[in-house]
Amino acid sequence: MTAITLPLPDGRLERHQLGEPVAWTPPPAVPSSRVAYAAAHVVADPLADNTPGAPAVLDWDATLRFRRHLWSYGLRVADAMDTAQRNMGLDWPATRELIRRSADAAREFGDPADLVACGAGTDHLPPSATLEEVVAGYLEQIEAVQEAGAGVVIMASRQLARAAGGPEDYRKVYDRLLTQTGRPVILHWLGEMFDPQLAGYWGSRDLDAATETFLGLVHEHAGSVDGVKVSLLDAAHEVRLRERLPEGVRLYTGDDFNYPELIGGGSHALLGVFDPIAPAAAAAFQALDAGDRARFDAVLAPTVPLARKIFETPTYHYKTGIVFLAWLAGHQDAFAMVNGAQSGRSITHLAEVFRLADRAGLLPDPDLAAARMRALLATAGVTG
Repeated sequence: MTAITLPLPDGRLERHQLGEPVAWTPPPAVPSSRVAYAAAHVVADPLADNTPGAPAVLDWDATLRFRRHLWSYGLRVADAMDTAQRNMGLDWPATRELIRRSADAAREFGDPADLVACGAGTDHLPPSATLEEVVAGYLEQIEAVQEAGAGVVIMASRQLARAAGGPEDYRKVYDRLLTQTGRPVILHWLGEMFDPQLAGYWGSRDLDAATETFLGLVHEHAGSVDGVKVSLLDAAHEVRLRERLPEGVRLYTGDDFNYPELIGGGSHALLGVFDPIAPAAAAAFQALDAGDRARFDAVLAPTVPLARKIFETPTYHYKTGIVFLAWLAGHQDAFAMVNGAQSGRSITHLAEVFRLADRAGLLPDPDLAAARMRALLATAGVTG
C-alpha cells in the first residue's frame, strides 16, 4: 500500500495510507431519471505564459480529452462557464474557440445540442457597458454558441449587475434575450459566494424579492426556458423555487454542498463538483435510475466532504481544487491554470483535498497520485 506524509492545518505532519482505488465502470447509458451536466474545467498549457492578466493559452488535446472522459460516464458537459474560469482568466477569444472545439468533439457521442451546453455572457465588454451594449454582447455570444451547435446557458452578467437600476432593467434585458433565442436555454443564477460582483442580481439584495423577479421572468418566457441553474448554496430556497417553476422547466441544482439530497428530491444537476467525481456521480445515477435511493445516497456520501472542502470559502477559488484533482487522477500532465489560479489554495488545503479524494475512491492510480503530491509538497519543504 502507498503512503505519503501530508501537512495538517496546524503545521504538523501526518502519515497517510492510501486506500485501494474504486473500480468505477462507465454506465451503459446516460441517466434517465435526471438530466445531469458536469461543468468542466479547462487545461492550461503549462509552458505558455498563463500568468495573471495574460491571454489564456490552453492545452487543447487535454482539455478535449477530459470532456470525452465526462461523456464516457454518461454525463452531459456544461462548458465555458465559471468552472472553466470565465471571468477569472478565460478570455473571450479562448472561450469562443473552446465552444467550437467542445461542440465538435461532442459529435463523436451524439448531438452536441444535447450533450454540451455552453455559457453565453458579456465578459468581453468593458465594465462600464450600457444596457443596450449588454444586450448586444449577450446576443453576440449566444450566436457563437448556437453556430457551434451547442445548447445555450445564459450566464449572469457583471456588466448588467453594474448597469441595472433595479428589477425592471433585468426584465428588459432578459425579455430581449429570451425572445431572440432559438431552442430553449438554461438561465444561470450565480450567487455572490461564487462571484462577489454579482451581489444583488435580479435587482435586489433581498433574496425573496430577487426570487420573485426571477420567477416572473421564467413564467413569462417558460417556452424559451429549458431550465434554471441555481448556484446559491441554499438548499431550502432551492426546494421552494423548484416547486414554483412552470411545468416543463427544470431546476438544475448548482449546490455543490447539498447535491445528493437535492437531486434525490427532484432537482436535475449542473455541477462543478461533477468534474472530479464523475465516476461516482455516474454510479449514483445508475442507482437512482433503478429506483435504489439508498444506493444513490451511499455512493455520493463519501464525495460530500470532498465537495465541501473544494468549495469552502472563498468559494470562487474552487477551480483550483478541481484542476488539482484532474492532475492527480492523470487527466493532465501539469498542475497549471490560466491566470495563475493554481495559487488560489494553500498547500494544507490541497493536502486535505488529497485525503478526502482518496477516501472517496477518486484517485484511480494511487501511486501516480502520491508521486505527484510528493512533487508538489517538495516545493513547500515537505518530504516523505
